[in-house]
Amino acid sequence: MNTASENPVSVAASDVAAVEVRNASVMYQTADTPVHALSNVDLHIGEGEFVSLIGPSGCGKTTLLRVIADLEHISAGEVLVNGVSPHDARMARAYGYVFQAPALFPWRNVLANVTLPLQIQGKGRADAKRIAMAHLEQVGLKGFEGKYPWQLSGGMQQRVSIARALSFEPKILMMDEPFGALDEITRDRLNEQLQQLWQRERRTVVFVTHSIAEAVYLSTKIVVMSPRPGRIVKVIDSTLPDERHLGLRDTPEFVALAHEVREALADGHH
Repeated sequence: MNTASENPVSVAASDVAAVEVRNASVMYQTADTPVHALSNVDLHIGEGEFVSLIGPSGCGKTTLLRVIADLEHISAGEVLVNGVSPHDARMARAYGYVFQAPALFPWRNVLANVTLPLQIQGKGRADAKRIAMAHLEQVGLKGFEGKYPWQLSGGMQQRVSIARALSFEPKILMMDEPFGALDEITRDRLNEQLQQLWQRERRTVVFVTHSIAEAVYLSTKIVVMSPRPGRIVKVIDSTLPDERHLGLRDTPEFVALAHEVREALADGHH
């Protein structure tokens, strides 16, 4: 049996912070009582890491992602993205965001959906098309640029969303359960394609998931969160080989890592 030390392991965490979260808390004021969504969260995400946030429903995974993306504001603490505030990072187009649903415009074909953010940036039509076509090819959709969203499967629509998020070359890709609504076969295929894309480009990825297997397969670092108020229970550095394939899920190393995540999730409930 191979041990982790016998295999080349994941890329080491970078000392250069793509995301730095320091003692961050989020509290919502509702009609009758405040809701504490995040509590004293500290997290370092190095450049080029693939980091998954995993935890039970309502634990604040998406809230934390949205805080990093400047879609929600913290009540206390500090968040830096590429060394600046989330707002400044958003204004500098430092990240791309992939939502749970593809959020494509049904009246625009695939190419027009992907070129939209480029056109908003002021890119010329020819440049926008060239860049969009290159990213569609990266996600395996070359030849589908003239199709409309309703002509595509759910998995293909989500790949269009990924191509769109990558089209303006963001340093960070944020993904909020992008494959959660897909069947298992499609999800496996997209997990493999996303891993290959990360291997080629080494962008920083922050990925929200409910799936232990997905988190273990994709990530260089797994962040386990507790039920609300969301806290970080454990940060697990992956010991899997840097280059991965779906067959790894049957190896003792993968099973051991999945077990460590499952135990940390259980500890979070206590």
